[in-house]
Amino acid sequence: MSTVAIAAVGSRGDVAPLVGLGTRLTDAGHDVVIAAYTPFSELISGCGLRFRDIPVDFIPGSDLPDNPAKAFVSLFGPNGMRDMGRAVHAALHDEGADVLLLPPLSELAGHPLAEALGIPSIGVRMQPISATAAYPPTVMGAWSAGPTANRAASHVGGWVLDRAYKRVLPDLRRDLGLPAASPRRLRRARADAHWPVLHGYSPSVLPRPDDWRPGLEVVGYWWPPPATDWAPPAALTDFLDAGPAPVFVGFGSTTPTEQRAAELSSIVSQAFGLAGVRGIVQSGWAGLHVTADDVLTIGETPHEWLFPRMAAVAHHCGAGTTAAALRAGVPSIAMPGPVGDQPFWARRLQQLEASAATIKQGNLTAERLAEAMRTSVSNHQLRDTAAQLSALIATEDGSAAVLSTIETLLTARPR
Repeated sequence: MSTVAIAAVGSRGDVAPLVGLGTRLTDAGHDVVIAAYTPFSELISGCGLRFRDIPVDFIPGSDLPDNPAKAFVSLFGPNGMRDMGRAVHAALHDEGADVLLLPPLSELAGHPLAEALGIPSIGVRMQPISATAAYPPTVMGAWSAGPTANRAASHVGGWVLDRAYKRVLPDLRRDLGLPAASPRRLRRARADAHWPVLHGYSPSVLPRPDDWRPGLEVVGYWWPPPATDWAPPAALTDFLDAGPAPVFVGFGSTTPTEQRAAELSSIVSQAFGLAGVRGIVQSGWAGLHVTADDVLTIGETPHEWLFPRMAAVAHHCGAGTTAAALRAGVPSIAMPGPVGDQPFWARRLQQLEASAATIKQGNLTAERLAEAMRTSVSNHQLRDTAAQLSALIATEDGSAAVLSTIETLLTARPR
């Protein structure tokens, strides 16, 4: 039995697929330990995986979500990344790991940790950020300026990160007793060695670019673990049974100000009235609340159970929610925020003709959302396309590819 360590830094949409991946690795006989932020302890331990704490509490109820800019700087500014990196090292250094899985936010800390421990590592990403002519890194948005500019954007992004964390990486390496090294040289060495990076989304949704270097693979989605101990509350099942399939609206881990959350709740409420459709609103980190005869506001509910029962899913286009909507085979209504990979996935849904509309959150109005709701429930071609994509996704097994890569690396590793 080998020990697989996962440095699962991120929000629930980042962590839950890695927990599902971890359960698959456990079923194959590996010991899995996951380091993650404090709020995810129950999610990880409840699946029989070993949890190691990265002591940060950023869910609603703390003071950070009331000020999104403050939250971002606190968590991902140089001081936050240094603190997070040291917490990852403290959590995983003595776990006896044989291989380390690194999502993007933990790579800064994870690469020197793997080097210090003398173990291999694997990148696990739910969005493409490597250089390609096809598009710029998804975290830069949905624009495309042609092959040369798209590739250049990735290199510029790497330079910006090096500048932003120019004092963080040396500190983390020094903590581990490693010699100083240029971030650019280390990155080039990983590329030359074909460092494996596995992308946990469907090649049917976004194919692997032809110009990616060897070692970068698109393997299929990693699904959150089934909520085996969860049962839907009576209020939810009664609502679903009382009429036609509703339209879902949720903003996931989006954390607006209290004033903006109230505005969004009002927009969503008016949209349902204008569209004349039933609705399910998920409160989420935005704290939405809508009260109406044909609308039910709910808390955390497994998407794999809920989304197939919806007529359409209006969402913020985070990678995990986008995946869940595609898996359910229902049309999306894309409501991306301005930054990160949300605009990219919104654009991809539009290109796939699986989305009734794309409405940027800053441009969201009741009238625009209502029109998208009407389209999503009446357009049969849209529904057929969503169902076809769901059928393709169902044939893929992204976790199997990760398991195979891990076992290949461990077999080749000198003992």
